[in-house]
Amino acid sequence: MSDQHYLTAEGADRLREELVRLKGPEREALARRLREAIQMGDLSENADYHKAKEDQGFLEGRIQELEYLLQNAVIVDSATVERDTVQIGTYVTIQEDDQEPETYYLVGAKEADPRNGKISNESPIGRALLGKRVGDQVIVETPSGPLPLKILKIE
Repeated sequence: MSDQHYLTAEGADRLREELVRLKGPEREALARRLREAIQMGDLSENADYHKAKEDQGFLEGRIQELEYLLQNAVIVDSATVERDTVQIGTYVTIQEDDQEPETYYLVGAKEADPRNGKISNESPIGRALLGKRVGDQVIVETPSGPLPLKILKIE
């Protein structure tokens, strides 16, 4: 697994905000839950205590994941990205045969959200589009067969 992850500046900001929230209010609330559960006595049969410890493990794991990701991220500022080729941080409008054109925002894998128009540079479509120009035709290999796409616009 590569130690570098691509994030847009907006995506990195969202992850930083999540990290601050997790390390502050979320951690404090969990510590209160743990103190309250410990005060109830017998920890071996205390479901609240066991649930709080489990939640603590998930919280600390997510904090570590975010810190690692942000430490090793390559931040792509979409405001400074060149628009002559498709790259992370660009919006690309594509068309499949006679279908309606679709516009996608190309992002790193950690930000991908296809339902909201954000596709990963590591996805089959993202990989096929990277480095291409307006007017280029690409063939994307999908599980259901080859998918021909034409690049209409890069923003």
